[in-house]
Amino acid sequence: MRIGILGTGGMADALGTQWRRAGHEVVAGSRSGGLREAAESGTDAVLLAVPYGAVVEVVGALEPVLRGRVLIDCTNPVGPGFGLLTAGGPAAAERIAATAPAAHVVKAFNLCHVDVWRTTPPVFDGGPPAVPLCGDDAAALSVVRRLVRDLGCEPLNAGGLDRAGLLEATAALLIGLWVGEGADAQAIAPPLASAGGRAQALSSGSARL
Repeated sequence: MRIGILGTGGMADALGTQWRRAGHEVVAGSRSGGLREAAESGTDAVLLAVPYGAVVEVVGALEPVLRGRVLIDCTNPVGPGFGLLTAGGPAAAERIAATAPAAHVVKAFNLCHVDVWRTTPPVFDGGPPAVPLCGDDAAALSVVRRLVRDLGCEPLNAGGLDRAGLLEATAALLIGLWVGEGADAQAIAPPLASAGGRAQALSSGSARL
């Protein structure tokens, strides 16, 4: 696939390197130069990997190029005190979609630190990490699922783009626990069997705590 990456920071470098190893053609550009070329090159997918404060400006400037593109949002709108900068308003992914309404936005890759994506392949407790995806376009989700699997990970269906705020809030919570408390945040999520299981959750209409 041909992938464009908007940004040249840690996430852009880590994911771009892994996708190149998987055989994809990757072009990255920074705000100091090359963003339009990267967006134009990403005919199969474009990864948005700039700081959250710059996303609306960057996406707005490239909106004509991004029309019809699969636009992967890995940003986290986390501010001082590990709070959400989008609290009380649309999620970051929804703001991006509103800025480029003809793009197919998929929220993904926002829950793991960049060092995870530098590992080949990423492994948690002997198994592949799972990557939740939020998006509304079936074809775009199919593209991102392939890119997740090319990293050696497993994609999870986390719902439509209207649920992207839940992923962003989860990231804020986890970052606060990891960085602010030095806690093993993974321990807060029980295994499926201890959570009541999928069948029970579906039959009751909600998960029991």
